[in-house]
This record gives sequence, structure tokens and C-alpha cells, in this order.
Amino acid sequence: MQPTKTIALIRERKNPPDNRVALTPIQCIALKNRYPTIEIIVEKSNTRCFSDEAYEEVGIETCSDILSADILLGIKEIPKEYLIPQKTYLFFSHTIKKQPYNQLMLKDIIAKNIELIDYEALKWETGQRVLGFGRYAGIVGAYNGFLTFGKKTGAFDLKPAWQSIDFAEILSNALAIKLPPLKIAITGGGRVAQGALDFMRSMRIKEVTPQQYLNIQYNQPVFVHLNSPDLYCHPEKTQWDTKYFYTHHHEYQSSFEPYTRVTDILMNGIFWTEDLPKLFSKDETAKDSFKICVIADISCDENGSVPITYKSTSIQDPFIGWDILKQEPCNPFTANSIDVMAVGNLPNELPKDASEEFGEMMLQHVLPALISEGSTLIENATIAKNGKLGVNFQYLSDYIA
Repeated sequence: MQPTKTIALIRERKNPPDNRVALTPIQCIALKNRYPTIEIIVEKSNTRCFSDEAYEEVGIETCSDILSADILLGIKEIPKEYLIPQKTYLFFSHTIKKQPYNQLMLKDIIAKNIELIDYEALKWETGQRVLGFGRYAGIVGAYNGFLTFGKKTGAFDLKPAWQSIDFAEILSNALAIKLPPLKIAITGGGRVAQGALDFMRSMRIKEVTPQQYLNIQYNQPVFVHLNSPDLYCHPEKTQWDTKYFYTHHHEYQSSFEPYTRVTDILMNGIFWTEDLPKLFSKDETAKDSFKICVIADISCDENGSVPITYKSTSIQDPFIGWDILKQEPCNPFTANSIDVMAVGNLPNELPKDASEEFGEMMLQHVLPALISEGSTLIENATIAKNGKLGVNFQYLSDYIA
């Protein structure tokens, strides 16, 4: 029989606190039924989307002291003063890109002999991530794109997603509005874009090809899905080569300009890196031919693929504006503004739905690998262990030096 281990769901302490959780109450019971030697405790929290009482009602203990836990599951990074030495933690550490704001946290993790497994680094052999909230980022981002358009035009009024109960309610809200004929471009090929596509298809909006999108006028709303071959081109290569593209980003140019002439709403969901070109330049927004008036920047890279996303926004105050005449930030919904929704934590607007989907993947793939030990999946995602960086993260040595 496997030795008893205690798993704790920890309270989120990053400010503002995240409402999501790695396992729902029912998923905790499912885990205990599958692994009778596993104990689960929940650190008390008044901000979690599932209340302490919801866990207690199914027989899961809630407490203020989690020192007895072996494995601690969170969502966002943890302020270093709350890190407990010699524990195993799983959360989104946001250190893989050497983010400066989490440098001291990772140094403290090393110093405290903590084993850190990063959700973001859990990947299949294909390179695809096992876990993520991206699909719900796409769903909420698409909804917020319409919310922004309604506010800009006065054509309709949508209830914010975060004030809604669940996905079913926001879909019902969206289906009740009447959209004018407009063209919507969705960019990206990962979970984020898939979430946006799922939402558009649930709304029964007509999907068209890039050629149709660029050349045909419609008397109804339509959308197009644009992935890397539609967004980037090589100055010399005429045939698209996916492998070459991913290893030579810096050689490519944006080919998005034709779409800026016909698009009303851009829903941006690409995974952008600094060696990729931006979709368009700030200067292009001043051209008479630039038609985009609303951008749901779901990817939310500041000064990234959407260069007029000059800052990320909050769930309660989601909009920023870009003045196309003065070429500078402005208040949203003004006479000459392109209006951008740039919320950085979109899944937190539907935390229960997002947590349920995330927890299912935890139950199916991550926790079995963690409990059984010796898993390559876990080893490859271990940023730190025994006071050292993991095998795949030696490149962070200068970051923690």
C-alpha cells in the first residue's frame, strides 16, 4: 500500500486574490475514492469560488494550519513569506520567462528546499500543455469583445461575465442580443483561440474562410479564424513550413494588414514572443483604411502582438482606449478611440466553470503521475527540487544568482 500523503488546497494570497481552485469539492471526493491513502485538507478562504462550507458538506476538512500537508496546490504564485520549507508545491510560478517580479520568490524556493512543479511546464511529448485555463480565457474574452462593442456603439448592453453565474448564463445573454452585420477576426491556434471559437459557434455566428472574409460583403455577422500561416509570411519562402517558422520567428513579417481593412472586432488569442512581429504598428491605426474599432486582446501581452495594449486591465475596469489621431492612450469610448479589452485574468470571471475543467485534467493526468512518483511528466515540469534547479530549468541560473 502507498504511504499516506496529505494534499492541501491553499488560500490564494496574491493581491488581488484569485478565485479559482485546483480541485472542486466533488473532485476532492473523486480523488479520495481513487486513492484511499490520500488525505485532503482545504485552507480556509473567503475568496475562493467554492466556499469552505461547500468542501465541508462533502466531508473535506477545512483548516487554518496546513503544515501537515506534503503537497500544496495553488493557482497563482505565492508571496515568499508564506512559502513553507521542504514542501512540494504546484502553481503557476510565472518564472519560466525570468519574470523580474517573481525572482525573489524563486530564490526563496531554492533556499527553502521546496519542490516546485509549474502547471505551465506540464507538457505532453508533443509539446502541448496538459493544464491551462486558456479555453475559458477565450470564452470570456470573446464575450467581452461583444460587451466592448455594445458599449462603444450603444447597439446593445451586456451584463459583465463576472456578474454572471456560469457559462450558460453568458451564452444566454449573448444569444439575446442582435448583432449588426460585422466582421470578427479570431487569431491563434491554442486553447485561447479554441475557447473563442467555441463561443462563436455556440452563438451560431457564420464562419467563413479567409478569402471569403476579405472579398465578400455579408448582411450578417461573420467570423474568420486566422492561424500562423494567415498572420505571418516569409520574405523569401513561398511555401509555409511550420517547423521552420517556430525556429526562425525573427525572419517573418506580419501579413495581417489586409484584415485590418475589413475587420470590425479583433479577438486576439495568439501565443506571442518578442521575436515575432506585431500584428500591426501603432502608425497603421491612423490610416483611413484601418477599420478595427474594438479589440479583445485575450493574449494581453503589453506592447506585444497588439501594440496599442499599453497595459493590462482589471475585471472591474476592463477597457483602455487608443487615440488614432493623437497616437496616444486615451479614455475608452471617445470620438477617435480604438477600444481595447485587456483583462489579464479572464478565466477568473467564470471561476467555477474554469476550475471544474482544470480540475478534471488534474484528476485524469497530473495527480496520478504525481502520486505514483517517477513520472517524466512531473520531472520535466519541476523547476526546483532539493535546493537546485530542475533539469529543464538550468537556464534560470543567472536569474536566481
